[in-house]
Amino acid sequence: MAQHGPRLVVPIDVTKKPREQKLPLHNRWHPDIPPVAEVRVGEVFRVEMVDFSGGGITKEYTAEDIKFSDQFVVHYLSGPIRVVDEDGPAKPGDLLAVEICNLGALPGDEWGFTAIFDRENGGGFLTDHFPCATKAIWYFEGIYAYSPHIPGVRFPGLTHPGIIGTAPSMELLNIWNERERELEENGLKSLKLCEVLHSRPLANLPSTKGCLLGKIEEGSREWEKMANEAARTIPGRENGGNCDIKNLSRGSKIYLPVFVEGANFSTGDMHFSQGDGEVSFCGAIEMSGFLELKCEIIRGGMKEYLTPMGPTPLHVNPIFEIGPVEPRFSEWLVFEGISVDESGRQHYLDASVAYKRAVLNAIDYLSKFGYSKEQVYLLLSCCPCEGRISGIVDAPNAVATLAIPTAIFDQDIRPKANKLPIGPRVVRNPDIPRCTYDGNLPITKNLSATGS
Repeated sequence: MAQHGPRLVVPIDVTKKPREQKLPLHNRWHPDIPPVAEVRVGEVFRVEMVDFSGGGITKEYTAEDIKFSDQFVVHYLSGPIRVVDEDGPAKPGDLLAVEICNLGALPGDEWGFTAIFDRENGGGFLTDHFPCATKAIWYFEGIYAYSPHIPGVRFPGLTHPGIIGTAPSMELLNIWNERERELEENGLKSLKLCEVLHSRPLANLPSTKGCLLGKIEEGSREWEKMANEAARTIPGRENGGNCDIKNLSRGSKIYLPVFVEGANFSTGDMHFSQGDGEVSFCGAIEMSGFLELKCEIIRGGMKEYLTPMGPTPLHVNPIFEIGPVEPRFSEWLVFEGISVDESGRQHYLDASVAYKRAVLNAIDYLSKFGYSKEQVYLLLSCCPCEGRISGIVDAPNAVATLAIPTAIFDQDIRPKANKLPIGPRVVRNPDIPRCTYDGNLPITKNLSATGS
């Protein structure tokens, strides 16, 4: 009988650690990580994945696991998966079209978490304002999520993989490592942006610590060589990777450049829901999950469709086709930010500073309705809010906006002529899992802000 339904090519057992899975996982990009499965174009296949931490973050109501986790040993990916058609494997210069047919949480594991990393452990977009490790647990009711730690909100998730990408060639890997090493060594001397966003580190260079390379035996000579070359999975790059595009859900199609024979694509970092920017860094609703996918090889597609934006033909970026399924909201409250930082200093057309100010404006506003600022920060990281660069040409101020769907709240959050209404179920919740901050990095205080 003909097979109907997706073929399971990468199974996951959530009771086991990443190193114990039936098919080995990996948490680096390298051309020599061997594929764990092969698929043919046109077939529908299923890939399961652990959450980004590999099960290191628990659903216990404590933030201790967040504070003491090594958040730079992250993104345990399922794959690589080799793709072939009637003419053989995908080849460098092709485009790999990956269609998301279906996706969701793994049965029996329908929960997730959103967190703020400790400032000493990398923090997030607003780490200078929120230095403490904090966590919220979310439970899923079909397409909806709710959290006992952020009461009074419930919203449908636009579920998506945070990471989907192809393996780099050795030439491209060397380009990545060279440019990121130059940034790490010289960025603080040349980038004034770092003074405002307090991002650290500037880049995450290859490291053997916590390195998983799939079938390559840890500690072997081959593993040592590859681990010192392999790129971290934290940023998105020319191969796709950790782009965190929340609209890549059911029905989406991703056109990925192919750099090695077979394409060797991998995926992971499943999100039940995410706000644009994923601002708390561990900021989506992180979860285990599955993808049901179908692939097509577009021969010679890189040259045909992708124009290099850099010095080599490898400096290309994927194309994404948004699917037809997403939550519908008709009313939004929009917060604006400009490129003037909290000290009042003017920046020139800086969209990052403008977006930071838009997010801070939204946090302070929503804290008037019975929430702590940590609760709002977590909420804006994971609810289906929309971030925009609204103006990038009118010197000196870039303008960024953050739009929040009002329907996710059980109270009316719009400004009114009378006093602020506090919803019946929304009360300040002191029991949100949170740790103390014990470091000594500088903290930004907004002296004009309200609340805690």
